[in-house]
Amino acid sequence: MLGLAVFYLHVRTTSLNQQQQTYVTVFTTELLAHYLHIKCLSVTKCQKRNDTTNSQSSTFELQSYEKCITDVQQMFIADVLLWKSVNGYYGHRTVCNQQCRRWHYPNKFSADSMSYLIKLLLHLAVEHLTTFRQLEAQEFSSVAEIVTRDFEALFAYKRGNYQKCLQLSTQNLHKLEYRQPSYYFTMSAFPEFIQLLDDDVSLTAMTLIVNPKCRRLSGYVRISQLTLSLYLMTQCQLKLHHSMTSLARTLDYIKIAHKRHPVDWTIDRLILKMIGHKALIYVEQLFMSEVIN
Repeated sequence: MLGLAVFYLHVRTTSLNQQQQTYVTVFTTELLAHYLHIKCLSVTKCQKRNDTTNSQSSTFELQSYEKCITDVQQMFIADVLLWKSVNGYYGHRTVCNQQCRRWHYPNKFSADSMSYLIKLLLHLAVEHLTTFRQLEAQEFSSVAEIVTRDFEALFAYKRGNYQKCLQLSTQNLHKLEYRQPSYYFTMSAFPEFIQLLDDDVSLTAMTLIVNPKCRRLSGYVRISQLTLSLYLMTQCQLKLHHSMTSLARTLDYIKIAHKRHPVDWTIDRLILKMIGHKALIYVEQLFMSEVIN
């Protein structure tokens, strides 16, 4: 709860340019006492499931907690979060919706606010991930070639900036193309990076349908930086309607990368095969179009 309060403070002060509010991470003593009492009663209830008296005392304490909230003159953000956790756990058995409206905090974000918050979180995540890559490069540059702008390229693709994504991915490819697979750094395909990935990478879900245990096997959930670079390159070239010569060159890169990745690098080989198929269809369509014309 304190972590959420700190995050709330960060959004208010940094992202929304609002002045810092004091006492964001402070609890009202009486409300905190009610919360702790309820938590203790919930533990006792688990130990004595058939105790009617204990159940009645829990209900009474919830009602007392509710009354205390409606009577308190000032509630801090931490107080609201604690009450929401109790309210969500016990449901609405003792909570009056009309009284909840008196607390003056938003139950829902508007669509625009939510969209802006998601974009902000993605941008912040990419900045931290890029810094993480730079630290990796400093520590392991003697062992492997590590490109530091793969997340930046992925974010550019997510935003629809295909020209920048293509430029970054091409640079990454040229740094990695002569490296052996044992020296490739990887990123996870899911679930943490789903927001940054394209819909095509939902093929990771297909591996889980076939074998749910794949979730615990790194070879089934990781994508090498080389595979990611080729994937983004191909997708950007298709969306930017590049020439047949440009796609044919990328196809050669894909074939070489597919041979270099071991058989147990399942997701890499599936993605390389998929984008190779896409690029080949596009080249054939361009060729047929030229023949017809």
